[in-house]
Amino acid sequence: MKRIYIAGTCDTKGDELAYVKQLVEANALLAVLVDVSTGEPRTGIADVGAAEVAACHPQGEAAVFTGDRGRSVSAMAQAFERFLQSRDDIAGVVGLGGSSGTALITQGMRALPIGLPKLMLSTVASGNVASYVGPSDICMMYSVTDVAGLNRISRMILANAAHAIAGMANAPVEMEDDKPALGLTMFGVTTPCVTQIVDRLKSRYDCLVFHATGTGGQSMEKLADSYLVDGILDITTTEVCDLLMGGIFPCTEDRFGAVERTRLPYVGSCGALDMVNFAGRETIPARYQDRNLYEHNPQITLMRTGPDENARMGRWIGEKLNACEGPVCFLIPEGGVSALDAPGKPFWDPEANAALFSVLESTLRVTPNRVLRRLPYHINSPEFAEAAVAAFRGIASEA
Repeated sequence: MKRIYIAGTCDTKGDELAYVKQLVEANALLAVLVDVSTGEPRTGIADVGAAEVAACHPQGEAAVFTGDRGRSVSAMAQAFERFLQSRDDIAGVVGLGGSSGTALITQGMRALPIGLPKLMLSTVASGNVASYVGPSDICMMYSVTDVAGLNRISRMILANAAHAIAGMANAPVEMEDDKPALGLTMFGVTTPCVTQIVDRLKSRYDCLVFHATGTGGQSMEKLADSYLVDGILDITTTEVCDLLMGGIFPCTEDRFGAVERTRLPYVGSCGALDMVNFAGRETIPARYQDRNLYEHNPQITLMRTGPDENARMGRWIGEKLNACEGPVCFLIPEGGVSALDAPGKPFWDPEANAALFSVLESTLRVTPNRVLRRLPYHINSPEFAEAAVAAFRGIASEA
């Protein structure tokens, strides 16, 4: 039997958690109330006590209840993550919390599969929630009042949360798994390329396109780690620019890690490695003020990467791919890496591209399973799209 897991700190939010459990059960669902308190326990409320959760920590319960609040919360977050991963009866998870509770509970939620209902009712949900949601599909709901008692406002908000998680659990989407899934990365400046690739593959594959804005790449790789995609066409690796040069859409140091771990068929390219993303022009660091800048829109200003930066990225990407033992094919579009990188366009810079391409070529260790190909095409040309499709079909058939 599947159950809704309700998580929070019973020492401070016991009444609110019990209220949500009551409403979930009123929707004909089984519910499990999980206490993730790190302070004095409040008995008689939780179905799973804090000590039971804490015992899931790699170093055991003693690692959680240290007397130091910050360390205890961090340790309980790790324990709760492992607790959720040990369960096979989760229909959905709903959490209630302030800033610490939100950080604690969402760490566990992020470890759960994409598509499993997850809702976090939080006092910090109206701000920047990127660190809580990450690459997952967590629904964040603002609590309006503090989660500190039942009143005319909190009852409405808590009820909405309870009914929302119940509705998601009661109405799962029937997935059609007749076609294998592919993950593809895209930016506005590589859209023509990816659109052409999708058009060529969609009859055979379920094409999942991810916007390469930092979390987009993380989301794709999370699906890869969960084996929810069967291959990757990583055309737009631009998130590496922002990681190495301090832009606003960075990947993490684990970029390409899922390719290494899963050995899924992988075709990659240099899409939008000509640009670092910043917010408005006034936000650009002083060290970059004299660079080739392009206002993409009022909220985004792009900076053209130079030869030294391109060499650095070529080395970084090449070294990451050297760790990948599955079928890998990396394609170099010699005619330009984005819509802005072409003759007559603002970011056309053959010298910068040459640095990227040559260092990539010298860094990548070619094997029968790991190849690099130079193509005399622009990344958005039909010829490049056709070559990318042919490369993927070739390695997918061998995988």
